Amino acid sequence: MKIKDRIYPAAALAGELDNPHTVLGILQEWDKAHALFGAAAQKADPAAGIPEGDVTLLAPILYPGALYCAGANYWDHLEEMAEVAKKVTGKAPSMEKAKDPYFFMKNSASGIIGSGAQARLPSFSKQVDWEAELCVVIGKKCRHVSEGDAHSVVAGYTIMNDLSARDLMKREGSPFGMDWIGQKCFEDAAPMGPWLTPSAYIADPNNLAIKLWVNGVLKQDSNTSRLVFSIAEQIAYLSRHFTLFPGDVIATGTPAGVGMPRGEFLKAGDVVKIEVAGCGVLTTQMVAES
Repeated sequence: MKIKDRIYPAAALAGELDNPHTVLGILQEWDKAHALFGAAAQKADPAAGIPEGDVTLLAPILYPGALYCAGANYWDHLEEMAEVAKKVTGKAPSMEKAKDPYFFMKNSASGIIGSGAQARLPSFSKQVDWEAELCVVIGKKCRHVSEGDAHSVVAGYTIMNDLSARDLMKREGSPFGMDWIGQKCFEDAAPMGPWLTPSAYIADPNNLAIKLWVNGVLKQDSNTSRLVFSIAEQIAYLSRHFTLFPGDVIATGTPAGVGMPRGEFLKAGDVVKIEVAGCGVLTTQMVAES
């Protein structure tokens, strides 16, 4: 747990929980845990904390039960991808809001790495792209959640880079077209972090600046106010289909500025930095897969 610029073991601050030694255990009792952490923050002894610079952070949630990802969910991203489609097919797709959000899933245990870690570029792809995303972390077991109640089941928010192999988007010879496993699921495909920011400290998750840099050059510069389907709409939709569990993660979509429309892709040595207001900065160095 981070208090000001020092790091404290969560288990030492929330020993009353059944399992304070893992993030998933803490999320199982999130309301109680958040109250304990809030009280501990008021009386934290600086001498007991570790300077932030002396700590190597893992991802805030290494093994979520599920990692759901919203596709085509920023208006500005839809606009840039429509221009790509128009060049290829001569016809721009519809820009109207669909009836429901569109989701795919991403590998978690082998895909999630923390901030500051190296991400291996898959040897089978030459077109790995970046995608800055705000992630929702579920804090209560829930089903059939209304949009009005959706934010009550959120523990907090974090950042993810939805790395995507664009040259594997479609599988030739398949009647289904899109290849979500090939494009989205590979080792280190989901850098995540640096923190889980409790929802109590995010006044309006639908109005957060979101930015991404590659080697110091700003590529994505948008705001979650441009989401097509709001966070509440996404939670309501998913919970209509199945139960959401504490620790489940929902990546809410990426804005304009991805590399594919410009023919720009990541290479070994590149450093990607993502900042979302209130959620910190996620940094990843790309390396070749050995």
